[in-house]
Amino acid sequence: MKLGILSVSPGCYSTRRLREAAVQRGHEVKVLNTLKFAIDLEQGNPDLYFRQKQLSHYDAVLPRIGASITYFGTAVVRQFEQMDVFCANPSAGIVTSRDKLRSLQILSRHHIGIPQTTFVKDKKDVIPAIERVGGAPVVIKLLEGTQGIGVLLAETINAAEAIIEMLQSQKQNVLIQKFVAESRGRDIRAFVVGDRVVASMRRVAQGQEFRSNVHRGGRTEQVELSKEYHETAVRAAQIMGLRVAGVDLLESNDGPQIMEVNSSPGLEGIEGCTQLDIAGAIVDYIAAQVNFPDIDLRQRLTVSSGYGVAELQIHQGSGYVGNTITESGLRDKDINVLTLHRGTTVIPNPKASRVLEPEDRLLCFGKLELMRDLIPEKTKRKRRQKVKNLPDLPAAEEVLKTSEEIAEEPTGPLEVIGNE
Repeated sequence: MKLGILSVSPGCYSTRRLREAAVQRGHEVKVLNTLKFAIDLEQGNPDLYFRQKQLSHYDAVLPRIGASITYFGTAVVRQFEQMDVFCANPSAGIVTSRDKLRSLQILSRHHIGIPQTTFVKDKKDVIPAIERVGGAPVVIKLLEGTQGIGVLLAETINAAEAIIEMLQSQKQNVLIQKFVAESRGRDIRAFVVGDRVVASMRRVAQGQEFRSNVHRGGRTEQVELSKEYHETAVRAAQIMGLRVAGVDLLESNDGPQIMEVNSSPGLEGIEGCTQLDIAGAIVDYIAAQVNFPDIDLRQRLTVSSGYGVAELQIHQGSGYVGNTITESGLRDKDINVLTLHRGTTVIPNPKASRVLEPEDRLLCFGKLELMRDLIPEKTKRKRRQKVKNLPDLPAAEEVLKTSEEIAEEPTGPLEVIGNE
């Protein structure tokens, strides 16, 4: 295998270890400075130049794209993708995970734990937002921060309001996040490669510091993850579209909560802590994938005339509940079920004999017109409002109430959630 490592820091620990691991396994490897590429575009022939010369053929590339060069770096990765070169992390996954708000927005629609978070722009919205996430103390994060930089803990509402006002006056975008008290000064870094966690460590802050990042002086210790934490880390990486990722989790009373998914995780801290050959695991994974790369459905399938990918949801009381996929008649309508999502369980390529249950979500490929025809014209999703301090329910802190002005009951069995 001929492997290119995209990195502007050939001497840093992670880049050196990845190169050493590839050489030890007999692969041809070269570190390519991401900023030295030129992207050439012409009809039917996407191409790359490196240091003013046409780039030779590579079987795979491993992107190590720093936050400061995200735009150009992901453009280079995207060009490799158009040239059918296997990329250990795709450009879309890098972009998505790099944006803290966007990544949490995507994670929030899945059955996966995240700290309660809010994002506001108007000064009048700040205090209500803080109250919605549980009040002070509260964590304030810059969207562009890395390695614990731009993460602040405000002990009071007044302090939080002042910090946010100051940051917004400097044109900074900030997230307001619930402070998970039971995890104060501790988090877990799970290193995901493919569909498994190859190493994990707990990071513990020192002294009065609440940030546990190694770059902030945090102490590390090896930890064996439970099945729940392992599955959460892998699912978070997959939801972000990453094959190699560092997933940071908080240990809360409600189970694992995702803080961040890093597309270019460092190796030095976790290899030193666990004494595991993580660089070797990454290289082995890439070598195994080179001849069997993933296909970008958005570019390959949706360009077929009239065909595309959509997600259909099974509603309670519909004629589909209790029937198998075969009995549902979807295949007769030229609709193939690729994946079935049931709660937190993902069932790829479900058998035709699989019985459908209420709230199942089916990722399907087929005729878009036929899938649209399954959806009633006026179906709208219910919105939920939080109603506090109801006098007739003193034991309830919050009750979720359906807004009749906004929503109406679904009138059909299926609902399109999204289409890519």
